Amino acid sequence: MQLQLTSPLDMHLHLREGAMLDLVAPLSARDFAGAVVMPNLVPPVDNLERLAAYTAAVRQATQDHPFAPYMTLFFREYDQATLEAARPHIIGMKLYPEGVTTNSAGGVRDLAAIAPTLELMQHLGIPLLVHGESHGFVLDREAEFLPVYDRLARQFPRLTIVMEHITTAAALDLLDQHPNLYATVTLHHLLITLDDVAGGLLQPHLFCKPIAKRPEDRAALRAAALRAHPKLMFGSDSAPHPLNRKEAAGCAAGVFSAPVILPLLAEFFADHDALPHLQTFVSDTARSVYGVNPPQTTITLAREPWTVPEAYGNVVPFYAGRTLPWQVVERAYA
Repeated sequence: MQLQLTSPLDMHLHLREGAMLDLVAPLSARDFAGAVVMPNLVPPVDNLERLAAYTAAVRQATQDHPFAPYMTLFFREYDQATLEAARPHIIGMKLYPEGVTTNSAGGVRDLAAIAPTLELMQHLGIPLLVHGESHGFVLDREAEFLPVYDRLARQFPRLTIVMEHITTAAALDLLDQHPNLYATVTLHHLLITLDDVAGGLLQPHLFCKPIAKRPEDRAALRAAALRAHPKLMFGSDSAPHPLNRKEAAGCAAGVFSAPVILPLLAEFFADHDALPHLQTFVSDTARSVYGVNPPQTTITLAREPWTVPEAYGNVVPFYAGRTLPWQVVERAYA
């Protein structure tokens, strides 16, 4: 049995810098025609010079594949001239509440004070991408942030707002209440719950932010993805960390899923008799929401088993060492 996907897109991806960028970026670029690249580096991508340099580095790391890096700016207060200059080079701006996740120390402290920048973004047609969590109890952080989304969607009705890596049924309910709200969901949040992370021995390579939630939340996310909800896009949130940052006290948050995404999505959709919806979920919806035209690629998957490597360099992938029933068998680039 075979499956073909046209120009798959990953609408939320961490590529890091330096040697890590060179290691992980080709693994995404070989299977995906494009990806939304996150800006939470150290220092963050929050000015035009940094944006140009990072874009060039990503293009260099992915040069062997027809891959479109859709770049983002780290949200802070910007003037109109800067945003006008940045607009042709970015797909959106990424808002992190201060300290809520990896490399977010420079994020937004006062969500009530960001209106002037949001007004400029609405005027210029720059989407707002949000890591939507509070600093409350870990399982409630997304739910506690939902009123912020609700307020912003009402206050800025012409601003495209993307709720990144949603993890709860409540977020899906809110998604349907505002025409300018959209969302991404990850592979790992479709497959695991908190029990997989900490129900037995702690599994550091499954620890991420937002943390995996309850079975009922996963069930709601699965139902929406499998029917290709028209406002829900695939975004892996693949976030590599070296082994010594994951298997350590103070374990870094992030799941490195890039090498296994399409095989596991094919398995998941096939097991639920939903393969006809995978193309929409992993590409078509994102093209419609963002108006992007990625490179023309065709990825062929077959029901042929393979075993996930234990590591790629010094990074352990999602489902390391497991044998998966589907694999990519051909990549055709126009």
